[in-house]
Amino acid sequence: MPLKPITANTRGEKKIYLLKPRGFCAGVVRAIDVVKIALNLYGPPVYVRKEIVHNKHVVDELRGMGAIFVEELEEVPSGARAIFSAHGVSPEVRRQGRERNLAIIDATCPLVTKVHLEAVKFAREGYTIVLIGHKNHDEVIGTLGEAPAKMSLVESVADVDALKIDDPARVAYLTQTTLSLDETKDIVARLEERFPMIRGPKSQDICYATENRQMAVKGVSEFCELILVVGSANSSNSKRLVEVGQNYGVQAYLVNDWSDVNSEWLDGIRSVGVTAGASAPEHLVEQIVSALHEQGFGDLEEVEMVEEDVRFSLPPELAGAANHLHGISASPR
Repeated sequence: MPLKPITANTRGEKKIYLLKPRGFCAGVVRAIDVVKIALNLYGPPVYVRKEIVHNKHVVDELRGMGAIFVEELEEVPSGARAIFSAHGVSPEVRRQGRERNLAIIDATCPLVTKVHLEAVKFAREGYTIVLIGHKNHDEVIGTLGEAPAKMSLVESVADVDALKIDDPARVAYLTQTTLSLDETKDIVARLEERFPMIRGPKSQDICYATENRQMAVKGVSEFCELILVVGSANSSNSKRLVEVGQNYGVQAYLVNDWSDVNSEWLDGIRSVGVTAGASAPEHLVEQIVSALHEQGFGDLEEVEMVEEDVRFSLPPELAGAANHLHGISASPR
């Protein structure tokens, strides 16, 4: 339920429902801050393995400040400074960093680290681990690397049906942090049907920000004819927001910014919902709202589902650098 009732667009005016919470989550704010602080402390270049977060605008901004983005650590000069992205890495990547004598700063989201630690624990206890997630996503690749011989990836209920487990009495499951709650629920239910003794995490792995943004889309869906989700195509949580809207019967599209909006989408539309994935900057949302105003959407209502006040501390590699946050924080504008 939203913090205050949503007003239906009964007068037929062109209206924007601006969803909250939206945009940057605590893990993304932390990761971007890590890059900015490292650049401020040590000067460029600072190397970043993969995209620090999955958003083109964020990456381009940091690149302009002196960050160099690479696919693998072998592209980083020996002894240089390198940052791991918010999505986490496998133990093998950490080993490569030590071998190359790199000064590593780990910007892995603490909620992703939680999943990694759960994987290590279950593996040590002799469980076969079923990881629910999307193949080739950076987060999933890192988690699978914690126990590759003991972990199987599933993306659907059909994948669960195809699983072959040596000991059905010792099975555990984990999930990628940015999945659809509804989709994951069906997969977990099928796992529990097939493996009645299966164990799961003590608390759900899907992160608070993913859940909150999905709940906001669900809450506003009956009031909107169209939902625009600001986010990049490789952002899992952003794509899930689009799917949630579509599953609730609303036209929903993923856009990097206003330039991606097809004018035909707005034909005959009187109510538009606007939200953003957890790695999308707020100024892109503001750009879309401003452009919609120019298209005649003069009425705006902010729909707040829950207050978010989560903050994560800096990684230990930057301990003592908190005073450098002032003036360079990634907090939404």
